[in-house]
Amino acid sequence: MRTGASFAGAIRGLAARTVAALVGVMTLLMAAAPVEAGVAPIGTDGKIPTLAPLLKSVTPAVVNIAVLTASGAPQSPLMQDPYFRRFFDLPERQQTQTSAGSGVIVDAQKGYVVTNHHVVRHAREILVTLKDRRQFPAKLVGSDAGTDIALLQIDPTNLTALRFGDSDDLAVGDYVLAIGNPFGIGQTVTSGIVSALGRTGLHIDGYEDFIQTDASINPGNSGGALVSLRGELIGINTAIIGPGGGNVGIGFAVPSAMVEKVVTQLARFGEVRRGRFGATAQDVTPELARALGVPVNEGAMLVDVAAAAPAEKAGLKRGDVVTTINGRPVRGSADLRNQLGLVPVGDAVELRVLRDGKPVNAKVTIEPPHTGLLSGRQSVAELVGGRFGTLARNGRPEAVAVVEVEQGSPAWQTGLRAGDIIVGVNRRKIRTVEELGSQLRASPRPLTLNIVRGDFEVTLVIRG
Repeated sequence: MRTGASFAGAIRGLAARTVAALVGVMTLLMAAAPVEAGVAPIGTDGKIPTLAPLLKSVTPAVVNIAVLTASGAPQSPLMQDPYFRRFFDLPERQQTQTSAGSGVIVDAQKGYVVTNHHVVRHAREILVTLKDRRQFPAKLVGSDAGTDIALLQIDPTNLTALRFGDSDDLAVGDYVLAIGNPFGIGQTVTSGIVSALGRTGLHIDGYEDFIQTDASINPGNSGGALVSLRGELIGINTAIIGPGGGNVGIGFAVPSAMVEKVVTQLARFGEVRRGRFGATAQDVTPELARALGVPVNEGAMLVDVAAAAPAEKAGLKRGDVVTTINGRPVRGSADLRNQLGLVPVGDAVELRVLRDGKPVNAKVTIEPPHTGLLSGRQSVAELVGGRFGTLARNGRPEAVAVVEVEQGSPAWQTGLRAGDIIVGVNRRKIRTVEELGSQLRASPRPLTLNIVRGDFEVTLVIRG
């Protein structure tokens, strides 16, 4: 009898546990039903998170840029004669229109559009297409090969501009949006994060401080916008690394802090007027900091200060460690170069340096890049649009100074700017304008021009 009672009790216990388990499962299923139906609210306000409102306000400021370029095939004078062309029933135009890239409207009142230098470098005509499909011919206001930034101007009728944000406030991990016209298929938005900051070394002669992002950037995105979630322009997309030029999650943008300074000079002068600081530097590493006895792990240590140069006049000395320029931190020698490269000739900068471990302030006024005696204002057939003079010291010719460059000319498109000092052709020393012309005629294409711009050497390539 006891055995039967025990068995019955066990059955009742099992039944109770089974019922409880079924009730629990039903409760879970009932709770899960709305999620499976896809109607569960996401977010505290009951709405699904979306970037659509932000993009609605910023995408009208991003434009498509097409360029009209001359045919690469050389033409005889007869081919350029309209009567000859008509007689032989040849096409009137030997030009092709190519969808080249993207741009960003940064000033709606003046119609200013920022894009990449390489997008419009060889353009004879430039056509800007807005998101609403309006099209405007664009004027090239100025271009800077060193930062790969160009400034265009279009009819300022009913435009939307994108305001500059502060790229110095970015941190790795911040969300960003890339907007442009990849592969010419039309305006496209991609998203990602800031992968790294202060990237350099993509172009050996450039002024580089790139933002790296994994937001998809492809051919045609060049000149487009990198936008923060505040709806601010924090970079101009400029380069990608990937097999065949496609996206593999490594894209680069020129930071807005650099773009804004370049745009200011392009709008004012049509070029970036870089001057002379008069000192060279190297990175401050942790090992070097310990050897110097300075309490920093980054900065730029001056390794040479030229006599009578602006740096020496300001009291700077070899071994000084530059930590800030106008209050902005200096991470290394490349950063020092970048920041000084955006200071116009005649402007002064405030430097904070460490000397023997103690802080020192210095005010440096940037001077013109050449101080020798300049003679002549000659043209060179191979660099149409430029005017050149021989730079001499102590009565001896030393180099060729670029006196003037007509905007949009072949010399301009090569990358030459007023103030450049040409010291060689294909690394062969030249001292006079006559030597420059003879070397250009004798050297096979492509060839390189070795120039000094400010405190740094730059190499320009002439292909045609």
